[in-house]
Amino acid sequence: MGFVEGTRPGFSQETAGLLRHRLKAAALVLSILLAVAFIGNLFSAYAPLIVVRALILFIFIGGFVALQSPRDFSLTQLRWVEAGLFGAVIVQYVLMMWTRMVVFAGIEAPLSVVAAEYAYFSIWAFLILTYGILMPNTWQRALAVLLPAAFVPCGLILWLRSANPAVDAALAADKMNTPVVLPFVAVLVAVFGTYITNSIRREAFKARQLGQYVLKTKLGAGGMGEVYRAEHQLLKRPCAVKLIRPSKVAEPTVLERFEREVQATAKLTHWNSIEIYDYGRSDDGTFYYAMELLPGMSLEDLVKFHGPLPAARAVHFLRQTCKALREAHAKGLIHRDIKPANIFAAERGGVYDVVKLLDFGLVREQSGEADDLQLTQAGTFSGSPLYMCPEQKRSYHNLDARSDIYSLGAVAYFLLTGRPPFVGDNIYDIIAAHVRDPVTPPSELNSAVPQDVELVVNRCLAKMPANRFQDVDTLEKALAACACADKWTEDQAAAWWREKGKNA
Repeated sequence: MGFVEGTRPGFSQETAGLLRHRLKAAALVLSILLAVAFIGNLFSAYAPLIVVRALILFIFIGGFVALQSPRDFSLTQLRWVEAGLFGAVIVQYVLMMWTRMVVFAGIEAPLSVVAAEYAYFSIWAFLILTYGILMPNTWQRALAVLLPAAFVPCGLILWLRSANPAVDAALAADKMNTPVVLPFVAVLVAVFGTYITNSIRREAFKARQLGQYVLKTKLGAGGMGEVYRAEHQLLKRPCAVKLIRPSKVAEPTVLERFEREVQATAKLTHWNSIEIYDYGRSDDGTFYYAMELLPGMSLEDLVKFHGPLPAARAVHFLRQTCKALREAHAKGLIHRDIKPANIFAAERGGVYDVVKLLDFGLVREQSGEADDLQLTQAGTFSGSPLYMCPEQKRSYHNLDARSDIYSLGAVAYFLLTGRPPFVGDNIYDIIAAHVRDPVTPPSELNSAVPQDVELVVNRCLAKMPANRFQDVDTLEKALAACACADKWTEDQAAAWWREKGKNA
């Protein structure tokens, strides 16, 4: 998950954002094209309307700069910008068409007059189609804008023919079909395209709304669910929403279990547990729950990108996780899927390296491939093979707090060494290793691991539950007794995130 600031989720605001993006792109492209043509005309023997073209180029450049700025624009303001930019196009088009046809008529080049008429009508039809495709509109507004625009070249031709006999004679001699119909055909196509596009946008917008939540960007996906950054429509509060689709669930009872567990998790109030805001089901049966959106990164990514942690920092994270688990265990909640990806190092209230424990008891599917060892399988067993306790394979429903302690010990091993306690080519080899193989002492992989910390980790990883710490309270006290405990300070954490967290 990542951090996102609150946004206004209304359809008009979404339209405003899209309109601004499209106007900015159009202003940039046209600025470049007009600039190239303008510079070329400076070296041409015939360069009509040079001052007007310079002014219009300035309008487009100014429009792009304004749209590129951090200033907020309302939809109404953006429509005025749209009118200004496309109005400038109309002015240049009319003046260029009028000038060219008059000049060609004046030098007695009737074929050029006719060619100019066809060229400018074709260009105008292209501009109408471009506007209809690019600018987000309702079909009614598109029709109201484009239909009058289609009359512009027609009106200009009528005026030229009445005011300039040479133009009238040249066009009267043309025995081809008139190009007048082209802009009107373009209007029909553009309005129909606008109707289809706007309908699709509205359907997509509705699809992204889930209850009181509007979905934004996808943050990630697992075997059974997807996580989106979202916002509550009334509170304007950014959050993360996890969706679990019915099509992804093999057993019909799984969604009910998810709902029960989310209800239980929502009762957790500890600072180090993820806060659940809401949950529900959509009309199509999709189960969702909304939780706080966290700035920071998971411990998995922290080690992946920055290597093994100093023992003091690892103990700092582990103690906070113990405190979150203490409340959960007291309420009868066994996590069953503790792993580095489910422990998040966040910034909360100006404090850095705050642990947030995620996904209490939420099971993910496992494909069985070596690359998917971080995922969780539903059916034959549940948990993450790299971090699951030996008894988890055979007695998932009878697990107790000591299974979470084993998994937390495996997480500690990963934080200190950069690798899980056991690795293998497939999940079955890894599960077997958890059951039968001794753990390589962390200090053999990282000589900086203190002996007292290693003893705590090794006891957590005992094969038999009776040989482990019997509760997280005892484990937390053992970690607190290590010499490096409390050596990782808030100032150190803040300094680390300022220096390296920018790339998180």
